[in-house]
Amino acid sequence: MLAALLYGQEDLRLEEVASPIPAIGEVVLKVQTATTCGTDLKVWRRGGHARMLQPPTLFGHEGVGEIVALGEKVTGWSIGDRVVANNSAPCMSCFFCNRCEYSLCPNLTFNNGTFAQYLKIPAAIVQHNLLPVPANLPNAIASITEPLACVLHGIACSNVQKGDRVVVLGDGAIGLMFVAVLAHQYAAEVFLFGGNVQRLQIGEELGASRTFNHHQLTDVPSVVRNLTDGWGADIVIEATGIPAVWESAIASGRPGATINLFGGCGRDTTITVSTEQLHYNALTLKGVFHNTPAYVRDALSLLASQSIPFELLINDHRPLKDLEQAFQDMKHRKVIKVAIEPGT
Repeated sequence: MLAALLYGQEDLRLEEVASPIPAIGEVVLKVQTATTCGTDLKVWRRGGHARMLQPPTLFGHEGVGEIVALGEKVTGWSIGDRVVANNSAPCMSCFFCNRCEYSLCPNLTFNNGTFAQYLKIPAAIVQHNLLPVPANLPNAIASITEPLACVLHGIACSNVQKGDRVVVLGDGAIGLMFVAVLAHQYAAEVFLFGGNVQRLQIGEELGASRTFNHHQLTDVPSVVRNLTDGWGADIVIEATGIPAVWESAIASGRPGATINLFGGCGRDTTITVSTEQLHYNALTLKGVFHNTPAYVRDALSLLASQSIPFELLINDHRPLKDLEQAFQDMKHRKVIKVAIEPGT
């Protein structure tokens, strides 16, 4: 089969590799659609990921496909079922899983390889994080179940109250998903800060109350205070993965605010935090990683409801041979997400 393999920094190659054969408890999908992701972009640019993969490796982690092979002892699934598979599953038996802190499971089974004609799903994911796609849901929209699950997890950890004033820093797919869910499900007054005019316009379509181009600003926290009676935001969501923006996020919160440092920074990076501000302003700093099986199900249900126009995030549909160009376009911020269709 034809598949994309990541070999290092911006070294992505399409190669013919052996088609997967399912072992006990596994299934194989014929990939119908695999969406590009901001995490994929970071991994491509950095040449690896501390948790999810080490090159050389099959690449891509958001996808929808049709089951074409079942391993022994697989029950409840049939050839031809259209499914979405999360890119991980917890072990369900460790210290953290017993505390329902599934994203912290040290034994998470990760799976990559959606940018390929076929994809093997490990038994743990088949058991805990393989879901049927509703008939009315387009492949490209169902494919974004995984990142939306991460966003839902992030919001649940952010102490959001109805009507809160929320700052979102970052106009990538994740930041825009935060805007959409916060605006539609929490009636939040969302202020979106980004660097791309078209993406900020999409942010407004998804429910942002106001948008700001950071290239035209010198001091984001001051702008936030001016918007919030001099106090700062109730909730701040950092969705860029840039250490300096983490610091700006902390400075943008009011006393008692929750600062969700959601964007994953590069390895060995650090930030500086004012101990006086942290202590006397009683700030809550949250690091939130990944998702859990419950949020995967909630994400697919939200997508199936079609209550939020998530299709605004999908800029193009392209064949697998155009994958390198898709990442170049993402790098230069020409597109948000691209739906890759290996069968075309």
